Amino acid sequence: MAPVAAFPAPTPAEELPTPRLRAPPGFKVETFASDVLDARMIREGDRGTIFVSSLFVANRVYALAPKPGGGRELKVALDDTPLPNGIEFHDGALYVATPQRILRFDRIEDRLDDPGPPTVIYDRFPPGGQHSWKSLRVGPDGKLYVSVNAPCNACAPGPEQGRIIRMNLDGSGVETVADGVRTSVGFDFDPVTGDLWFTDNQRDWLSEDMPSDELNHVTKPGQHFGFPYCHSGIMTDPELGWGRSCDEFSRPAALLGPHMAPLGMRFYQGRMFPPAYAHAIFVARHGPWNRTRKDADVAVALRDARGRVISVEPFLTGFVQDNEYVGRPVDIHVMKDGSLLVSDDHNGAIYRVSYVGPEPAAVTPAGSSAPRR
Repeated sequence: MAPVAAFPAPTPAEELPTPRLRAPPGFKVETFASDVLDARMIREGDRGTIFVSSLFVANRVYALAPKPGGGRELKVALDDTPLPNGIEFHDGALYVATPQRILRFDRIEDRLDDPGPPTVIYDRFPPGGQHSWKSLRVGPDGKLYVSVNAPCNACAPGPEQGRIIRMNLDGSGVETVADGVRTSVGFDFDPVTGDLWFTDNQRDWLSEDMPSDELNHVTKPGQHFGFPYCHSGIMTDPELGWGRSCDEFSRPAALLGPHMAPLGMRFYQGRMFPPAYAHAIFVARHGPWNRTRKDADVAVALRDARGRVISVEPFLTGFVQDNEYVGRPVDIHVMKDGSLLVSDDHNGAIYRVSYVGPEPAAVTPAGSSAPRR
């Protein structure tokens, strides 16, 4: 049960597991891009450029730029950038988070070959330790949301760690949005209410079957989601949970399986998929490294009319063959045409999932309450 080694080079296109990936009837899976070493988080620019971050191997941010005659050209927009997992595109600028800084590259789609020196937005993060890489999103309130993960497997983190914060786009006005967070790599905002939802990886080395990783829903700023005292909303930590109760903390909106390593997540806001997927939550489950049985997929969390999760089901499978990883999904992006992009850092690839079955009826909001005023 050693950590899964990352490939030092991307898998050749003809060797990708695309033919073995399976989605529900009516859906098509194809290779969108290969040769994207260590492909992690995905963002889309105003002109259709697909930006892809990396982490441990490449230390790059890539750009898949549309070519005038069709197709895309793979460029290295940023090189030699330490652990640039978190990226975001907003108002023509690319935001990039390293363990210690948030950088902004203005007019990035005009300058893919030479982005120039960045503007430093923020550089006051605490020392990293484990899980020091960041994730970024600009919320519906126009603020920049950032995960500042716990520096350990299980410990009482300092007051500036184990949380999700938000700040103004110039780095000012930092405040905590969610506390008691161990390792969040993906978050998104309900398209109707604007509420923040996030994935959270729970601690290792308690057992193969516990704790279960979480999908969480923030309903008010500053909620505490339990780490390191309570895991999965149902069990106190055997070392750090003495004298504490899970009733003190916000419970998960859904459990995502033991050690499943849920990373990127997105609300589905496209119009290509059938109505049942309107405002559902797609989650990339990267899969366990310290569990005997391997498992990895893109899951979908379906919700009722009040926005509550009613089921979590596999959507895109086939990443494990004969109990060995042939791919590991990391992030999900909803394209403007309604298809899904899924990154795979194991192979350095991006897959596209589209719906080609019967023409779906008009999509109606199926997963949220009325907008808040």
